[in-house]
Amino acid sequence: MVMENENFIRSFFSDSQKIIASMPDKDINQIIEVLFCAWKNGNSVFLIGNGGSASTATHMAADLNKTITSEGRHGIRALALSDNIPLVSALTNDDGWENIYSVQLFTHFKPGDLVIAYSVHGGSGSDKAGAWSQNLLKALQYAKDNGGKAIGFAGFDGGAMKQMADICVVVPANSTAQVESFHVVINHLIAFCLKEKIAGSK
Repeated sequence: MVMENENFIRSFFSDSQKIIASMPDKDINQIIEVLFCAWKNGNSVFLIGNGGSASTATHMAADLNKTITSEGRHGIRALALSDNIPLVSALTNDDGWENIYSVQLFTHFKPGDLVIAYSVHGGSGSDKAGAWSQNLLKALQYAKDNGGKAIGFAGFDGGAMKQMADICVVVPANSTAQVESFHVVINHLIAFCLKEKIAGSK
């Protein structure tokens, strides 16, 4: 049993090194620039995800509000739309699970704002509601249709999100654990790069 654990650990870290070597740096850099523009222009960022990806969205919302700040420099107005459980449950009951994020955007979203969605597989398709992240895809489409930007984080082959997002970081992995882990790693990279960029701006 101990040897099996050791083999798994070595394999996990070995796979992680391969993923890092194939990471889409250009897409990550584009997201940093888009978020920097949002900071300068006072735009809002709405973050969404389902399951473990909802916690990733919440974590990044906290980092955009707080971590990127420095003396005399404000953060970005960022909100994770899965956090208000009474609201999410009411929207699920009345409007359907596939609409829980787009209905909230109808209230809050303004031109120039951003929607950032996290999904392991990236959704099954923009033409059918169902269990495969349709609520995320509808929210991304809402951003595109209303003068904003749609940003995605996915894994595997990127799913529908890769095709519809303005920018989509696809973690080159076919493991849920690896994809979710690297979404958090990339979030931290973005947040701390933004912090430096904002601190050095005029």
